[in-house]
Amino acid sequence: MATRPILIVEDDAALRATLAEQLIADGSFLPVEAASVAEAAAKLSTSDAHFDAVLLDVGLPDGDGRDLCAKLRRDGMKMPIIMLTGADGEQDVVRGLDAGANDYIAKPFRLNELLARVRAQLRVFDNSEDAVFTIGPYLFRPSARLLLEPARNRKVRLTDKEAKILKFLYRAGGRPVPRQVLLNEVWGYNNTVTTHTLETHVYRLRQKIEPDPLQVQLLLTQDGGYRLDATAGKVEPKPLL
Repeated sequence: MATRPILIVEDDAALRATLAEQLIADGSFLPVEAASVAEAAAKLSTSDAHFDAVLLDVGLPDGDGRDLCAKLRRDGMKMPIIMLTGADGEQDVVRGLDAGANDYIAKPFRLNELLARVRAQLRVFDNSEDAVFTIGPYLFRPSARLLLEPARNRKVRLTDKEAKILKFLYRAGGRPVPRQVLLNEVWGYNNTVTTHTLETHVYRLRQKIEPDPLQVQLLLTQDGGYRLDATAGKVEPKPLL
């Protein structure tokens, strides 16, 4: 599966670096670092900004992380936000959750526990209506049946079945999915629907999303089924991030 961008907002340089190293070592995440509210806001406000989750310190040099969390929610940002803090009193936890945080972890914390909580929050988010996935050059919004291509300021509308195919293949994590399995997941156990129906939908989906449908990069045919390479054609983050 494609690495998932995670924003770390922490003013302790040593802890920030350790968190980034652990996220990279996990193999599933692409950490981006910020040391202040202003730096985090700048990274979140760029036109092509996309983060699957935010690790947010409460005590930052230029403000309170809870205030930033509340602002992100007011601005419509739905990704999981996990607050990190040395203050773990009941009132502190309540303030953090009331600000819109999904989880609240007191320092010092065990890194493995933190990673487990990040993965747990992402699993919940991935099944929500607010989920956004990165597939190649696109941001995929399954609930809206929409692919956004920021680099070309382009929108690709999908049918309900196309969106379900793409979503199931994404969640397969880059593994091939047999045709019959995909057919059952998308259409249900309907005896009147054949694999030819699936093949037709995949063909139309490729016409929409592949830069060159004759040279398939994203939606691959493999092992009697299909596999999604979500990293193909991906636009790499800008160096300043």
